[in-house]
Amino acid sequence: MTKRDYYEILGVLRNAPETEIKKAYRQKALQYHPDRNPGDKDAEEKFKEASEAYEVLSDPEKRSLYDRFGHEGLKRTGFSGFAGFEDIFASFGDIFEDFFGFGRFSPRGRGRSYARRGADLRYDLSVSLRDAAFGRETEVEVKKPVMCEACGGSCAEPGTSPETCRWCKGRGQINQTQGFFTISTTCPHCHGSGTHITKPCKKCRGQGKVLQVKTLKVKIPPGVETGVRLKLNSEGEPGEKGSHPGDLYVFIHVEEDPFFTRHNNDILCRVPISFSQAALGAEIEVPTLNDTEKIHIPAGTQSGDLFTIKGSGIPYLNGMGKGNEIVQILVKTPTALTERQEELFRELASLEGERVEKEKSRFRKMFK
Repeated sequence: MTKRDYYEILGVLRNAPETEIKKAYRQKALQYHPDRNPGDKDAEEKFKEASEAYEVLSDPEKRSLYDRFGHEGLKRTGFSGFAGFEDIFASFGDIFEDFFGFGRFSPRGRGRSYARRGADLRYDLSVSLRDAAFGRETEVEVKKPVMCEACGGSCAEPGTSPETCRWCKGRGQINQTQGFFTISTTCPHCHGSGTHITKPCKKCRGQGKVLQVKTLKVKIPPGVETGVRLKLNSEGEPGEKGSHPGDLYVFIHVEEDPFFTRHNNDILCRVPISFSQAALGAEIEVPTLNDTEKIHIPAGTQSGDLFTIKGSGIPYLNGMGKGNEIVQILVKTPTALTERQEELFRELASLEGERVEKEKSRFRKMFK
């Protein structure tokens, strides 16, 4: 099924500022939220659609990628669309708190505190220009928190159990009555968990998590450039009380190449040729990202002239073709001439009527 345009879903222009996008999403969330439309599948789908659109357009990098390559460009970064109700509530809690009057609660029933999903993590990965062009699979080592095996993430010492919070009686909330209104706030003693740990786990010191180095495989798609962000689902920090883990975002940094210079999806290389080749023409072999290729240099080529090898540049991230390789010619001026070479150049200068430096005597040449 063809996806609708994200700007169309939220009803904003393509150059809309972030504040306008957030305002438009709030209106859609208020209108189509499942709690306000119980049993309405159409409203639920529209809510998912609006949430997915906001997730992309509220993120500068995702929005830039979407503006350039559309939905297909997002797929190649690992973005899979609607994140699910838990991720939506975890990511956009401020929006729902503003409009629905509750903070981080369960999307399927208020009155129970909502365990937060794990935090997202960042990893910076440097790749060569050739790896960026052709893509490859590599391994990275990430030091990140993982669930404590000793306590299973409960934070309590094995053999013990968390006790019910005596302040909120396990509800995770405290009700305060003001006139005709009753306001529910998160319990400040258990922070909404509803439990209190009397004996913290010794291995994780009551955190429920320990640091561990994990080796992960990262698939670099062809055509990436500096700033592209790849998403590894569920490879971030573990969530609270078994909630959904966060994601790992791999930020790509493309290293400078000693020979090629990248301009968007085109690459530029500078190739030196001799004075004779430039004047008379020649067929030369130039390097490409993949191999080498022969190009024809016509007679009379000047230093700085450009030649194009079509389709030998960087692939487009959306898979639709490649850029070109631009070859810039640099004509080398000959040095340390032999007597015969100098004689021929002087003869050429004479035929063209050019004034050149007078020939030095052999005696002066010996002490040059």
